[in-house]
Amino acid sequence: MEWFSDGDYWLSRLVFQRALAGVYLIAFLTAALQFRALIGERGMLPVPAYLRRVPPRAAPSLFRLHYSDRFFALVAWAGCLLSAALVAGAADRIPLWAAMAWWAVPWVLYLSIVNVGQTWYGFGWESLLLETGFLAVFLGNERTAPPVLVLWLLRWVLFRVEFGAGLIKIRGDECWRNLTCLYYHHETQPMPGPLSWFFHHLPGPFHRVEVGANHVTQLLVPVLLFTPQPVASAAAGMIVLTQLWLVLSGNFAWLNWITIVLALSAVDGSLIADPPALPAPPLWYEIVVIAVAALLLALSYRPAVNLLSRRQAMNRSFDPLHLVNAYGAFGTVGRVRHELVVEGTDETVLHEGTVWREYTFKGKPTDVRRMPRQFAPYHLRLDWMMWFAALSPVYARSWFGPFVERLLDGDRDTLRLLGRNPFPDAPPTYVRARLYRYRYTTWRELRATGAWWHRTYVREFLRPTRLF
Repeated sequence: MEWFSDGDYWLSRLVFQRALAGVYLIAFLTAALQFRALIGERGMLPVPAYLRRVPPRAAPSLFRLHYSDRFFALVAWAGCLLSAALVAGAADRIPLWAAMAWWAVPWVLYLSIVNVGQTWYGFGWESLLLETGFLAVFLGNERTAPPVLVLWLLRWVLFRVEFGAGLIKIRGDECWRNLTCLYYHHETQPMPGPLSWFFHHLPGPFHRVEVGANHVTQLLVPVLLFTPQPVASAAAGMIVLTQLWLVLSGNFAWLNWITIVLALSAVDGSLIADPPALPAPPLWYEIVVIAVAALLLALSYRPAVNLLSRRQAMNRSFDPLHLVNAYGAFGTVGRVRHELVVEGTDETVLHEGTVWREYTFKGKPTDVRRMPRQFAPYHLRLDWMMWFAALSPVYARSWFGPFVERLLDGDRDTLRLLGRNPFPDAPPTYVRARLYRYRYTTWRELRATGAWWHRTYVREFLRPTRLF
């Protein structure tokens, strides 16, 4: 079948696969370094307890067969090793069937992690990595030209990511329609980066241009992905530039990077370099790809309907394997930033003059004089959930109590997730949490005080608590 493959995309496939493997590597590394405190046997939301509550069909995972912290670490570090080898191009040096099997293994491993990750893994970029990773299994290697059906399915994923995000904005907060959302977003986003303060202080008219350009990139440009080349490549390039702008403006884990990876798959590689002669695909491969494409098109019905719905859901999976999902972000933008400040004291009797010392976090704002740092594409899961907790205690109901208990117990794995532990010798006697309003300082305030933030006490979030 001559229509089945297109050698012009050999370079696009090569770059896509290497870059996707790099995202896998970051994801597995994040899991390996953080899981014990979050979902380990003694974690805030232990995997064994979750598996007892949830039926296997709702959350398929290798950990249904066995769970221990040692086994989870083996899975995560094995994922790192396999991903690093894929970055180096190992899958291009083996037969086609073996390359497909190799790409399938990290997908299965990461699916197993996401399906037991609970609140900590409830972000859209988890499903996006799994959906993209599943398609990568069928993209082939240098033993054959890239299959056209998979390339189009990758564009369909990218379209849903961008167009879904654009629709959720237009249907959501009024500030997206009157072009004022970026008056607030750089200050109120979950985890600002080192340049976010400067982005916030750009002139108001520039922010309005930013929002307008965002609407164009998310609502009009994605349609051009399905047009002939070189228009589709130009559309992909516009998406890449927009995502790089977002990379500079904040920390959004690997969401921007995997969107860039998807966009690269739509670029016609023959515009850059002449494609080599590649052998025709074997019949069994054509049959498998066609069958998988038919399955994914059938499963795409619900995400497509969701795009057209006035009640559009964002970041939702329609099946436990995360094969086809709905995406979107920041349908509503906060006007005010609230932060939880967690404090402890080693005094046994509380009084008006009790000295409280603050725990600081690696990414989320706490110390007003510390410039926000760059962590993405690495994902600080606890820091992100602390942002949600400041929005509403409902988001913290399942894990904040266990988090405080582990601070009182001096749990090493939990303390490793923090920036600074103010009690290095012995755990505190009491821990409390207070809600503050944070705002960026002005240029004048920054020069006078060296502080990037100004904060004002709002109320008590958690009264002083101790272990009994």
